[in-house]
Amino acid sequence: MIVGVLGGGQLARMLALAGYPLGLEFIFLCPDRDACAVPLGEHLQADFDDESALISLAERADVVTYEFENVPLKSVEFLAGRVPVHPSPQALATAQDRLREKRLFREMGIPTPAFAPVDSLAELQQAVAEIGLPAVLKTRCMGYDGKGQALLRHPDDLLPAWESLHGVPAIVEAFIRFEREVSIIAVRDPAGKTMFYPLSENTHRDGILRLSLSRPGDPMQAQAEAHAQRLLDDLDYVGILALEFFQMNEALLANEFAPRVHNSGHWTIEGDETSQFENHLRAVLGLPLGTPTPVGVAAMVNFISMLPSHTEVLALPQVHLHAYGKSPKPGRKVGHATVRTDDARRLEQLVTPLLVLAEAADAE
Repeated sequence: MIVGVLGGGQLARMLALAGYPLGLEFIFLCPDRDACAVPLGEHLQADFDDESALISLAERADVVTYEFENVPLKSVEFLAGRVPVHPSPQALATAQDRLREKRLFREMGIPTPAFAPVDSLAELQQAVAEIGLPAVLKTRCMGYDGKGQALLRHPDDLLPAWESLHGVPAIVEAFIRFEREVSIIAVRDPAGKTMFYPLSENTHRDGILRLSLSRPGDPMQAQAEAHAQRLLDDLDYVGILALEFFQMNEALLANEFAPRVHNSGHWTIEGDETSQFENHLRAVLGLPLGTPTPVGVAAMVNFISMLPSHTEVLALPQVHLHAYGKSPKPGRKVGHATVRTDDARRLEQLVTPLLVLAEAADAE
């Protein structure tokens, strides 16, 4: 079977690595000549809206998926008329627009921070008067890893923040003083069978995920699963979905969802019976799902900008290195490492030296 992937970055690469033992082949449609997934499959080097490339992909792939949500919606709709595409264009359209996403959460009864659409400075001023400060101004589309966002602390911040977005449609949200950021990774097959991974507890800096800790048996697991289940069923979703939350006291407030394999689920490669990458492939191909049973407890540390020394990382106990084959660049995710242990009390102790290496490399 041949899987077509829109995108050629590290998520596409890890999908291929998970699919090779299953005997799957991959075609990556990506404009970047040096995309890091290219060595693991055939590369259609073209823009995502190149019709001839899309037709070629549709004619040759048994199913098409995508590794990030900023692919053109029209391209995914074009493909969906010719070949099975999962997740669906509807799911992608919802995830691409923060306002549409938040409104769907509300319709599903999934709590969110207070929010309001803003299309002008006057609307921003009115929304902030209602929501209060601090607040966060975000573009409705094309934001990721903290991009397209501005924190509003004082009334004087509104004008420069609005100007920084260059007048694009936006949304303003209440700033949440959360206790934790958590996410749940779920997988759903074409028949509607759904499975959930243990919660991940996440730490971000500058809008980029730095650390995820698996939390089997977390007291918020059932609440997160209930929210995710409603979303999956409403979208008639197929594949892996990640739903991110802010925890406030005993409540989870939905931040956003990703219609794809997700950075906070990378620990599942070594820390779970079936990784998120393998289960995404199983789901989109209509194969039986693998059990998302944790193998001990695990954590993931992202390497940003530059990889630490392989020797230093691999010298640490119970650590697995994943290098993406990307050149160093400020703010770029160039790899990650996972830690797995049978002793939950030791997890953060094992993670600490990894974080030190990651911070030192990022500072270079």
